Amino acid sequence: MSTDPTVRYERNGPVATVTMNRPRYRNAQNSAMTYALDDAFQRAAGDDGVGVVVLAGAGEHFSAGHDIGTPGRDTHLPYPRRAGLWWDHCGKSGADSRFARESEVYLGMCRRWRELPKPVIASVQGACVAGGLMLAWVCDLIVASDDAFFADPVVRMGVPGVEYFAHPWVMPPRVAKEFLYTGDRMSARRAYEIGMVNRVVPRAELAPGTHELALRIAAMPRMGLALAKRAVNQAEDLQGLHSGLDAAFALHHLAHAHNAETGDGPLGGMDIEAMKAKERGA
Repeated sequence: MSTDPTVRYERNGPVATVTMNRPRYRNAQNSAMTYALDDAFQRAAGDDGVGVVVLAGAGEHFSAGHDIGTPGRDTHLPYPRRAGLWWDHCGKSGADSRFARESEVYLGMCRRWRELPKPVIASVQGACVAGGLMLAWVCDLIVASDDAFFADPVVRMGVPGVEYFAHPWVMPPRVAKEFLYTGDRMSARRAYEIGMVNRVVPRAELAPGTHELALRIAAMPRMGLALAKRAVNQAEDLQGLHSGLDAAFALHHLAHAHNAETGDGPLGGMDIEAMKAKERGA
């Protein structure tokens, strides 16, 4: 097993860069990475010298989503709970376990990070899929390389979408439906056209271009940025984002329970290879 940190943290002037660091597995998110991300975001929030945070992924891809099959998969392990007051998932079974874990490390952590009182920019290259979308969507801005693509293919599992179900808020509803119904990849250019992405740049310009934007934003007053972020987030919540996430999360777990009851397992019989085969049309 690699001894490299799961998440790297670097500060360059007023910009803190948080980098997911499992490139061999396309930055698949296990619990160790989730809590390491939380540590990094807390560090950035508490550092008065940090004005803006950049979230990036090491290697060819931003993130291929939640870890559903790497050697580092750790769904069975306990971690200190930070995002809510639900009980620990370890030692439980069925929905008692899955609902507790996903309330913490998926929906709960995403909500927690969305409220970080400093601007956060996602710097996205390659795959931004399923759980990767969740990480990009909690960021305030998204800068994508021209080879980036976005997808939520989990309907193939019989599940209505990822746990942080922001689809109808980050894209028009009919586009969201097509995105979910087909599971197709959305190009960076298309994501820009519908307003989900702020900028599209050549791959070689992604890191420097994101850093330049971060520096421009960091020159603004910290309190003004924090209040502007809170104002926009509150407007989204008034448009139903918070309650919509709760409703979709319940449907997500209904789907897991249905899959388990019909004998295919909570993921509908899908693993990494099966998902790839479905994407190829096999």
